[in-house]
Amino acid sequence: MKYSTYSEAQTAALAKKFVTSLKQGTIVGLIGDLGAGKTAFVKGVAKALSLKQTVNSPTFVLMRVYTIKKHPFLKHLIHVDAYRLKSAKSLTAIGLSDYIKDPSALVMIEWADRVQLIIPKSAIMVRFKHLTPKSRQITISK
Repeated sequence: MKYSTYSEAQTAALAKKFVTSLKQGTIVGLIGDLGAGKTAFVKGVAKALSLKQTVNSPTFVLMRVYTIKKHPFLKHLIHVDAYRLKSAKSLTAIGLSDYIKDPSALVMIEWADRVQLIIPKSAIMVRFKHLTPKSRQITISK
């Protein structure tokens, strides 16, 4: 499905709608240029999951783990940023494979195109494209 958003608030609203369709063990690959809305989308997902922590892109730490308290089956949001990586080996070394196998974890990987080998074929791919400086096209596919 293709969507157009014209603000960070609209991207967050789309993310909230996205959360309602989640199933156990969902892996989400986020692909798009710098500033295209990947982190804004993850922030929207976190807000929809009632997370109280500030969600920032984990560019330098690679992965952040957030505890979800108010969802029937999701217990963790795993936010990964693969921007600086050349391969998926670094993510395997920090334990991402365990979260990918965990049905109570929602794993969201920014720059997923850089670490395709670790991403299951069943992952949902969310692609972000700038239309204008303030608008973007977001394509969600399985």
